[in-house]
Amino acid sequence: MDDLSLGERELDIMAIIWELGSGTVGEVRERLPVTLAYTTVLTILRNLESKGFLSHREEGKAHRYFPTVDQRAAQQTALARLVDSLFHGSAEQLLARLVADHDLNAADLRRLARHLSERPPRKRGAK
Repeated sequence: MDDLSLGERELDIMAIIWELGSGTVGEVRERLPVTLAYTTVLTILRNLESKGFLSHREEGKAHRYFPTVDQRAAQQTALARLVDSLFHGSAEQLLARLVADHDLNAADLRRLARHLSERPPRKRGAK
């Protein structure tokens, strides 16, 4: 991946490709939350391919696009950048913001605490 950052529409398209496993311009376009011209979707798909997020194979007259980046890996990269740039490298600050801003109830917090207690310990300073 040459450029790890994704714009809003690129994220929309990647979410669709990850959900479907692959997609043509038409398949992606009909699932987008906004109406975009066919050529706009094609341009975004080509940009994602040039960034290394997608590859394609010819399918008749169309191209079928496939993710080359696992969704989990993309999430980890994006989250690491977010934590580093907006939360001074503190995952704790990010988590505190999420808890404060997203109306988590006591059951949500118990599940989160259980998840954290089940994680294997990590070395201090490891990301």
